[in-house]
Amino acid sequence: MIDVLLSKKISHALRHHPTDFGLTLDAQGWVPVEDLIAGLTAKGWVIDITILEEIVSEDDRGRYTIREGMIRANQGHSVVISLGLEPVEPPEFLFHGTIQPFVDSIRVQGLLPMNLHAVHLSENRGLAEEVGQRNGKPVVLRVNSGLMFAAGYEFTRTENNVWLTNTVPPEFIIFD
Repeated sequence: MIDVLLSKKISHALRHHPTDFGLTLDAQGWVPVEDLIAGLTAKGWVIDITILEEIVSEDDRGRYTIREGMIRANQGHSVVISLGLEPVEPPEFLFHGTIQPFVDSIRVQGLLPMNLHAVHLSENRGLAEEVGQRNGKPVVLRVNSGLMFAAGYEFTRTENNVWLTNTVPPEFIIFD
């Protein structure tokens, strides 16, 4: 069973505050595995390569990728990086999970990345509901991503199948 608090700390280090752990992410968000382990250890966390690999492999949302001695978070960065993902045509509809207090604002402004670098969307309504549920009673919005793509909006997809786009204007949101 993975250490949830340690997993959240890894997310914090790779997505939001790498310098707090003595890390410097490259342009695509990668950092040497040994640097991450050293940075976490220096902050008092008990971690080694075995524990890190277990956290990465057991993460239910596939938040991290390890490749050739490097690690990165797959999405959700508040620090400026480019994931190096190629644009791809999305399915006709994607989903976004939120909570009721934000719906009125979304009706006016659409979906904005807020403190992240992109809007996160899912092919799966259930996953979008899970995401919205983190902050209260979830509301799932359906995004007409096919029409957005046809109108020239760009979409990318992360290694763990999260769809990213810069913004979703309100006219492409279906409020079921």
